[in-house]
Amino acid sequence: MRALIYDRTCTDRGGGLSRVWSAGSTLYRGLRRVDAVRGVASWDEALAWLGSIEQPIAEVQYWGHGKWGSALVADDVLDVSSLTTRRAALEAVRERLAPDALVWFRTCETFGAEPGIDFAERLADFLGARVAGHTHLIGFHQSGLHGLHPGVRANWSPDEGLAEGTTRSPTRARRSAPWLPRTVTCLAGSVPERWFSR
Repeated sequence: MRALIYDRTCTDRGGGLSRVWSAGSTLYRGLRRVDAVRGVASWDEALAWLGSIEQPIAEVQYWGHGKWGSALVADDVLDVSSLTTRRAALEAVRERLAPDALVWFRTCETFGAEPGIDFAERLADFLGARVAGHTHLIGFHQSGLHGLHPGVRANWSPDEGLAEGTTRSPTRARRSAPWLPRTVTCLAGSVPERWFSR
C-alpha cells in the first residue's frame, strides 16, 4: 500500500495549491504510483487515517507546506515535539508501516538547516522507517532531496539550501532549480537509493 496525503486547506493562501495537489494526486493514481489518497485539514486527521489503513504501508508521501524541521497542514505543525504530543497517533502509524517503508515529505525545506536534520533523524528512529525530504523551497523542481535510514545520521550540510539566517536559526531558503544538487521534479515518483545517508 502506497498512501498520499495532501493539505486540502490551501485554497487561498499559498496560491491555492490544494487544487494542484489534488490534480497531481489524480495523476499519480493514474500512473499507479499511489494506491490511496486523502486530503486532510490537520495532522490529527492525517495520522488517524494512516493508522486505520489495514494493509502494511510501504510508502507515505505528504504534499503540503513546510519550514525547517516541520511539515504543516494549514497552521498545524508536525515536528520533533510531535513525537511526544502525538505519540499515540504516531505509534499507530508505526505499527502500520511495512519493513523498509518510506515517509517522504514533499514540502519546502523540511529537512533543511539544523532543525531539519534533527527532525529527520529523530523521526526515522521513532518510526523505524526511511524518511526523505527537501532542503530548498520546492515547486515543479524539488532540490536538496535527502533520505535517511533509521539509526543513521544525516550526511548533508545544515547550510544546504540556506539563503539567510544561520543553520540554527534559518530565515529564508533558496529556491529549487534544475542545476542544483539532488533535484527531482514533481513528476518524479521515487527517491534514488543513492541519495540516502549511509
